[in-house]
Amino acid sequence: MGNKTVNKTPRNCRVGVDIGGTFTDVALDLDGALHSTKVLTDYTAPERAILGGVRAVAEMAGVALSEIDILIHGTTLATNALIERRGAATAFVTTEGFRDVLEMRTENRFEQYDLNITLPPALIARADRFVVRERIDAAGKVLLQLDEESVAAVVEKIAEGGYESVAIGFIHAYVNGAHEVAVREAILKRLPGVSVSISSEVSPQMREFERFNTVCANAYVKPAIKSYLDRLVVSLKEMGVGCPVFMIHSGGGIVSVDSAAEFPVRLVESGPAGGAIFAADIARRHGLDTVLSFDMGGTTAKICLIENQVPKTAKTFEVARTYRFRKGSGMPISIPVVEMVEIGAGGGSIAGIDAMRQIRVGPHSAASEPGPACYLRGGKNPTVTDADLILGKLDPDNFAGGAIRLSVEASRKAMVDDIGSVIGLDPEASAFGTCEMVDENMANAGRVHTVENGKNISDFTMITFGGAGPLHAARLCEKMGISTFLVPPGAGVGSAIGFLRAPFGYESVRSAVFNLSNFDVVEANRLVDSMQAEALGFVEGGLNTGSPVIERTLFMRYAGQGWDIPVPLSAGGFNANSAAALRALFEEEYARFFGRAIEGLDVEVVSWSVRVSSPLPTVARIARVAEGAVVLASTTRPLFEASQGAYLQAGIHERESLNPGDVVKGPAVIVERETSAVLTSSFRAIVQNDGCLLVTRI
Repeated sequence: MGNKTVNKTPRNCRVGVDIGGTFTDVALDLDGALHSTKVLTDYTAPERAILGGVRAVAEMAGVALSEIDILIHGTTLATNALIERRGAATAFVTTEGFRDVLEMRTENRFEQYDLNITLPPALIARADRFVVRERIDAAGKVLLQLDEESVAAVVEKIAEGGYESVAIGFIHAYVNGAHEVAVREAILKRLPGVSVSISSEVSPQMREFERFNTVCANAYVKPAIKSYLDRLVVSLKEMGVGCPVFMIHSGGGIVSVDSAAEFPVRLVESGPAGGAIFAADIARRHGLDTVLSFDMGGTTAKICLIENQVPKTAKTFEVARTYRFRKGSGMPISIPVVEMVEIGAGGGSIAGIDAMRQIRVGPHSAASEPGPACYLRGGKNPTVTDADLILGKLDPDNFAGGAIRLSVEASRKAMVDDIGSVIGLDPEASAFGTCEMVDENMANAGRVHTVENGKNISDFTMITFGGAGPLHAARLCEKMGISTFLVPPGAGVGSAIGFLRAPFGYESVRSAVFNLSNFDVVEANRLVDSMQAEALGFVEGGLNTGSPVIERTLFMRYAGQGWDIPVPLSAGGFNANSAAALRALFEEEYARFFGRAIEGLDVEVVSWSVRVSSPLPTVARIARVAEGAVVLASTTRPLFEASQGAYLQAGIHERESLNPGDVVKGPAVIVERETSAVLTSSFRAIVQNDGCLLVTRI
């Protein structure tokens, strides 16, 4: 009797992994069913937390590791390496006369009246910066040929210095990168094992300080990120996960591991980008066009505007700011990115007293090692998590599904030692002050961000996620005047879920100045076609779900202005009528930003963006559910409510036990494995058909 063949129905099994500063989040989607977990981040070998988390969610889902079809990964490792200055021994090669651009920056004073202002130190020390004789003008014309003798001398200095990585950035290389390519070839011929990054590939955008800093950042983190990604892929295969591994980049698209290893600077905001994609997906399903995404994790909080169900994007951002919230005090990175405000105010952010005897929180974090005081892993400083525990927002016996037991006594001691004993407060008052400071900082950041974009924050619906987001969302909405917020299913691992919702995509951005009064149609078409081909090359293999979506954006300004605004461009090539059409589009956008257009000034295109992505799948619209009965809690615990200035008895609800239409009135805490949603007495939650908590003011 022969063996009977059993045909198994193939299952769609996808995994998203987000390494954060405190937790590594893992989400597995099996035919639409979600399984997730949080594992403390392992700083010595980050891949270990991934392996443990992937194994755990596979067991939850009842699938073999070999059944995983795709793994999509985002990480803060590149960001942390830049902030903590833990990168490779890196040399920088630039045009003679421009060695000190990294030191001089833009010469802006980001804190105008601070006589003792401290500029962030250059990423590459002066002794590690070398120059060669060459010069290209702003039109790409060679003014001074590349001097072979100076190149040979620099190559020898790099060899003698024992550098692991080299960054090359020449003046106006964004227009003509031939000299950068020639120097790279000379270095690799002499030193084939050295990693080399050139600015004309990493960031072909104008403004030399930002471009130089970006290529230096790429070179600085490249060896470590490549080594980590190689180890990760090998470790996954050894464990039995043989599927393709992809990376999420800062612009919110998915690229191959090889592309990520070549341009790791594009991973700097990859985790937060996943969160914005997650919120945008929820906005699509619920038909929300004006959304404020609020992601609060263990180390930072992130706020992003999502309009018409698309996250707001930019072509530059800053990391490692030395002055809190001060633009210009950080390290500029010129790459496409989901635009958001990032605040050093996560669950692990450390609280203390400043010179003015005021409570201050962050930007330093206890992270996962040693962690908040209540973790009993060696942390002695009070953190936001300690404050949340004292105020009743967290259950010490049911944190992370009971995986981590929290010590209220350790939190109280830390609060007294570092805050209460200094300014004469008891542990509860110290905890209240810590939470109020964090919430006020985040509310201020949200208000400023929306005002800068010409919006009224009270018109927005908040979508909150991250391990600490739902704990603070209600109080934040009270402060910002927002009347509605959503807590999606899986909110505690929102960024990891966002990776699973992200399209394959890549955005090519280049600077090339075109004046509309003398618009070169042929050259404009050639430029856009080459950018589109570049972007398509990065997403090959991921565009198997239909025709690619191609989005084009021009960055334009009036001639003579210093900065530009984005102008979306419709499909199709340029022709003789394009200059007039582009001017009309620009003036419409300019009036939207600033109230009115300016007559009589010429207009120019400064930079160009072409984004190619796989089409987003259609999603079913979630209809609002009818309000059902109020669910009464079987257990309660004291919860401090800031607006009342007192502890109130809050109902404790297991989220899994709630059904569509159920109503939970505050004060209440709705508990799940990776987070808890805190409702103050001014809010109530209605469970929606997709499991979202729709929270509105009573």
